[in-house]
Amino acid sequence: ELRVEELQRLLAGMEKEHGSLLLKMKEGEAELARLRSAEGDKLAQQDRSAQLEKEVAMLREKIHHLDDMLKSQQRKVRQMIEQLQNSKTVIQAKDAAIQELKERVAYLEAENLEMHDRIEHLIEKQVSRGGHSSRARSKSEYVSSKRLTGPKPLPLIRVVET
Repeated sequence: ELRVEELQRLLAGMEKEHGSLLLKMKEGEAELARLRSAEGDKLAQQDRSAQLEKEVAMLREKIHHLDDMLKSQQRKVRQMIEQLQNSKTVIQAKDAAIQELKERVAYLEAENLEMHDRIEHLIEKQVSRGGHSSRARSKSEYVSSKRLTGPKPLPLIRVVET
């Protein structure tokens, strides 16, 4: 952004110089026309006329060069702005993908919790049916994964088989 501002400042300076050179060129052309129409020393007029014509040609060249530079700088500024906009679009797309992945993780964590609850329920059923001969097992023997809390967990749905 600083570079864009610097380029815009340079563009403004070049436009100002362009205007002043145009004004000088018009003044030179006006003086050249006045010298041509005025009567007087033909030799002095011809010398001054040739000098002014050279100056006008040089000024036209400078104006043409400044026009080219202005167009080039404007293209660069447009390209930089386009790059910034493209970067913002890419960042927004990546943010959306990250958000989608976070939601999927939260959903899977909720699903995982539901599966843990089912396993606990089935274990309790087996223990109660097995009677006294089967030894009691702790949850840690059956459940090896941790319960993680996400940024926004989905509600748990328990399915109880009868």
